[in-house]
Amino acid sequence: MSESVVLPALGESVTEGTVTRWLKKVGDTVAVDEPLVEVSTDKVDTEIPSPIAGVIEQILVQEDETVQVGAVLAIVGSGSGAAAPAAAPVAAPVVEAPAPVAAPVAPPAPVAAPVVAAPVAPVVAAPVQTSTPAGTVDAGYVTPLVRKLAQEAGIDLTQVLGTGVGGRIRKDDVLAANSAPAQTFASAPAAAKPAAAPFVPGAASPLRGTTEPMSRLRKVLAERAVASMVSTAQLTTVVEVDVTKIAQLRQRVQQQFVAKTGGKLNFMPFFALAAAEALRVHPKLNATIDGENIVYHGTENISFAVDTEKGLLTPVIRDASTLNIAQIAQQIADLAARTRANQLKPDELGGGTFTLTNTGSRGALFDTPVVFLPQVAILGTGIVSKRPVVVTDADGQESIAIRSMVYLALSYDHRLVDGADASRFLVDVKSRLEDANFDSVLGL
Repeated sequence: MSESVVLPALGESVTEGTVTRWLKKVGDTVAVDEPLVEVSTDKVDTEIPSPIAGVIEQILVQEDETVQVGAVLAIVGSGSGAAAPAAAPVAAPVVEAPAPVAAPVAPPAPVAAPVVAAPVAPVVAAPVQTSTPAGTVDAGYVTPLVRKLAQEAGIDLTQVLGTGVGGRIRKDDVLAANSAPAQTFASAPAAAKPAAAPFVPGAASPLRGTTEPMSRLRKVLAERAVASMVSTAQLTTVVEVDVTKIAQLRQRVQQQFVAKTGGKLNFMPFFALAAAEALRVHPKLNATIDGENIVYHGTENISFAVDTEKGLLTPVIRDASTLNIAQIAQQIADLAARTRANQLKPDELGGGTFTLTNTGSRGALFDTPVVFLPQVAILGTGIVSKRPVVVTDADGQESIAIRSMVYLALSYDHRLVDGADASRFLVDVKSRLEDANFDSVLGL
């Protein structure tokens, strides 16, 4: 008996999906709930599991083909039926060039955040890089089972040598590495630092001199970026902030913070909380233009940019002004990790009212991020670096000292936000960060 594998509903606003990669081919056996095919939508990338155990008899939708929800993707049966001609060989995954940390895509309007109607298939885990004596090898797809096993054992998959086809990491590889020391990671944009090693020219990217179709996500990024620039009047205001006291606070509580939360304390939670608190006082920055009306949001839902292989995505920290530093740090780490592993639900990307993007995570001093509708503002944080600055002591005496400094760049829609509004907001954020009175809201 054969059974059809169809494209399920992946959210209320999702009507179609594009097959990006088949994980099985005609003639392969598949177990119940085993990942069968990867599908991309304009909201999330996910994988569709097989509803039954059996043999892949037919593949009806080829890679890069877009179909409607409910369309039959493949036929799984006992293998006794006549199989259709084998599908085109599965192409090796193309490694996309790293996307520059720039303005992220804002989700749909907060009042219409997509909601997942029913549980859907587990999401595709991101490719992992494994080190071998010959250099770095792209291990490709890692199954949720293998990833879960590694997480439970505290094993860093980037340090595991895959013995599967093409260097893929298998269950046996994780079990063999179980004796390796566990490592704890807090995946968050602010945790990333510029590479310490100097740039050394090496082998050219495999994308050099090639042509490939834009992904659905990149198409959405392009369309919304153009629409935002055409429909809004954008400009950017920049301030310089001395975060030396926060750096000292981090050093003082780091050990306690790691013991309490399992992750390191970086600057990003402080930026997020300071911005959220300032938005309560400056509602113009936390608003939406609806025709000739201004909608001032009742909560501060902070979207933050996460750089992924497929492009920038912006998961949302809801009610950020009501959270403490530990809670914000944990949400950033969790959402960023699940974003990179394609494990977010559509509603976790919707409902943001203001965006924070850490352009300094790759070493940039600052940039002029693009505001994406329906939001009216986005705050970019540059790299925190030590440099000599003029400081004034309590007696008014000036001197030169080494301080930890950062640039904050606020882009905003001039249709609603004036330069004075932006400056008042930034000055309040600057004052909050430089005073660094966060002890009562550390959450320790």
